[in-house]
Amino acid sequence: MKKDFYEILGITKSASPEEIKKAYRKKAIEFHPDKNPGNATAEENFKLCAEAYEVLSDPNKKAKYDQYGHQAFDGAGGFGGGGHMNMDDIFSQFGDIFGSAFGGGGFGGNSGGQRRVKGSNLRIKVKLTLEEVANGVEKKVKVKRKIQAPGVRYKTCSSCNGQGQVLRVTNTILGRMQTATTCPTCGGAGQTIESKPNNADAYGMILEDETVSIKIPAGVVDGMQLKVSGKGNDAPGNGIAGDLIVAIEELEHEFLKREGENLHYDLYISYPEAALGVSKEIEAVNGKVRIKLEEGIQSGKILRLKGKGIPSLNSYGSGDLLVHVNVWTPKTLNKEQRQFFEKSLNDDNFIPHPEKSDKSFFEKVKDMFS
Repeated sequence: MKKDFYEILGITKSASPEEIKKAYRKKAIEFHPDKNPGNATAEENFKLCAEAYEVLSDPNKKAKYDQYGHQAFDGAGGFGGGGHMNMDDIFSQFGDIFGSAFGGGGFGGNSGGQRRVKGSNLRIKVKLTLEEVANGVEKKVKVKRKIQAPGVRYKTCSSCNGQGQVLRVTNTILGRMQTATTCPTCGGAGQTIESKPNNADAYGMILEDETVSIKIPAGVVDGMQLKVSGKGNDAPGNGIAGDLIVAIEELEHEFLKREGENLHYDLYISYPEAALGVSKEIEAVNGKVRIKLEEGIQSGKILRLKGKGIPSLNSYGSGDLLVHVNVWTPKTLNKEQRQFFEKSLNDDNFIPHPEKSDKSFFEKVKDMFS
């Protein structure tokens, strides 16, 4: 059973954002790998603290956690929580909280206080069908990313002694001021190339195609971005690989229209079918569904099929499938058909008699969005 995030940081649910940040800093310093070298328990506690802070420092994630607990994030494939964090994630995301608490290189994640430069991110677009959106899918994509060339060797930068930063002292009217800037020699990596193969670039990198597996959870929306940690470009030396940012593009379905977690389907039936009633097979995201229309059904009737829509991302249940019934009016009639309808013009049974329970068009639209 997962430990409560508030308990991990030693705070209550009423803690302010500043109190949450302060509690995380205190706990993370206590369990930081630089203070506990080789201690697996401390490293695990360090990760738990970062996971708790990632959720509780975000108002939206905190609200979901307060309402649903850990289940709000289970299976979300990288949407906060769920134990997905690794040490490189923590160092790159939350280093600014610690300042210079661990030496001149700041919060770098190794015992030498050396800065770890992160490689650049890569971005791709993945197209999904509505069925894939509804059920979740694992996609394999080919990515061209920069990696360190085999045989490349790095050495500690002589300009910054591996810190990635150089200190500059400036005389001002307020006295001598010291500032740290990125080392111009190594670009902040803390290392320079000692030797490299001929096919490598100036940073010792080569391009390589790699097939990356991406697990996409059910319920994603068009334009959403997912992150695959460590599958961007490598960084020189002992740097951290960047991330692969995956943008979701939802393909249009032939019959179904999406509105949030609900789906809409236009069902067209004939006059005889509307008058006599009929059984119809319609499209749904998980196959076809058979529905029965009662005799005398009116055009504009909306049938709601519970739970046949899109699953809700990070929460429970699914949306509904709304079937819009449209009675199709023939555009041309033969002689017998015309005679039948002409006889029916004055038939009381064919004169509209809407009941009070029959909702108007505007009431139906209002119900759809309520």
